Amino acid sequence: MKIHPSVSLATIASMIGAEYTGDPAFQITGLNEIHMVQPGDITFVDHPKYYSKALNSKATTIIINTPVDCPEGKALLLHEDPFAAFNLLIRKFRPFTPSATAISPTASIGEGTIIQPNTFVGNYVVIGKNCIIHSNVSIYDHAVIGNNVIINSGSVIGGDAYYFQRKPEGYRKFHTCGRVVIEDDVEIGALCAIDSGVSGDTVIGRGTKFDNHVQVGHDTTIGRNCLIGSHCAIAGVTRIEDDVILWGKVAINKDIVIGKGAVLLATSAVDKSLEGGKVYFGIPADEARKKWKELASLRRLPALLSKLDAMAESPDKNPAPDV
Repeated sequence: MKIHPSVSLATIASMIGAEYTGDPAFQITGLNEIHMVQPGDITFVDHPKYYSKALNSKATTIIINTPVDCPEGKALLLHEDPFAAFNLLIRKFRPFTPSATAISPTASIGEGTIIQPNTFVGNYVVIGKNCIIHSNVSIYDHAVIGNNVIINSGSVIGGDAYYFQRKPEGYRKFHTCGRVVIEDDVEIGALCAIDSGVSGDTVIGRGTKFDNHVQVGHDTTIGRNCLIGSHCAIAGVTRIEDDVILWGKVAINKDIVIGKGAVLLATSAVDKSLEGGKVYFGIPADEARKKWKELASLRRLPALLSKLDAMAESPDKNPAPDV
């Protein structure tokens, strides 16, 4: 998420009650979780396991809970609870704003676009030309939708990221400040859910088509001209490259890359990144030909075990001669 206008290090420190290391006038231009950071961004880290990753990331301002040497060209904010401090900044720069109307007056809707009754369009949403948004669709704040997009009834675009920090007292919510970006010529089926990025964008590429009941997690990127079958579940921070086909009920774990032109057959589950240009099947998914051979071998196993049991129970009619 970008911050307009930029804010000084000293101002941010005052907002969250932190000590700082660096030039008080050092400028902060964005607010991003670690996997999305760019130069000018502020991020946070609260576990020693990830200190090095955060300090050496593209982020130029880091909220941290222990004193460390400040990397050259960066700034640090020392706070006892970086997670809470970062959430405070999210609520400051992107507060929740209730809507008083079904279609926000701050939304921009292109020429020729049809919005059916009982649809909700939130604050600062941008919808392009010649779209059809069917009834009972909810489009949350800041979503961006291109031209010639069809969204079928009951779908939710831009729901909160499913992101929580576990603590002994329970779960703390990571407040969402990202967006959903749907490019031109996309079709979204009925009852789909596409979550916003935590602090960046969840992107659906041009020409991609969804069947009904598809779930897309936060900060996932789906490429161009993909086909996503019914009941697919795609976890957050996943990258699906162009021309990929996911048939029905495919499940994909987080932080996965599916290569260009890959095909996932129905009911497969993916727990690791897959190369493009191949057909996959199974749980966990593997190349389909290999998986089918494994299944064929498994079908033969009961008969083989029965034969071995029969041999063990029968006396040997031709014992080997004594030597």
